[in-house]
Amino acid sequence: MLIGTILQGKGTEVATVRPDATVTELLAILAERNIGAVVVSEDGSSIEGIVSERDVVRRLYDRGARVLEDTVSSIMTTEVRTCPPDTDVDDLRQTMTTHRIRHVPVVDAGRLAGIVSIGDVVKSSIEVLETEKAYLVDYLHR
Repeated sequence: MLIGTILQGKGTEVATVRPDATVTELLAILAERNIGAVVVSEDGSSIEGIVSERDVVRRLYDRGARVLEDTVSSIMTTEVRTCPPDTDVDDLRQTMTTHRIRHVPVVDAGRLAGIVSIGDVVKSSIEVLETEKAYLVDYLHR
């Protein structure tokens, strides 16, 4: 299965935040959308960075409550691993596991085309296994 197939099922909408937004504004987006990470982008299609709940918690511990008024750019991860839609799900799962990454933006033709979480990847892998199991059970009962 390819990452593009996951995006066909879940959609291509990606929550973004501008780098000059405050951490408080970021938290509002995370809470309102019930998501764990947001792509940092000036224009909604380029990627300047990514910021997650984990980033906020770590900076809150380091800097205290004043981090809430800091800009998103001051806490974001700037080295963002991305993938194209034709990436194999198994390959991305391995990359996410090895590098302990929970969210990977999908980039197509240099533009933000979606985002997948480790949950999306695991869910798709389970679906593939269930389909294979059903075929095998059907084959054995013939």
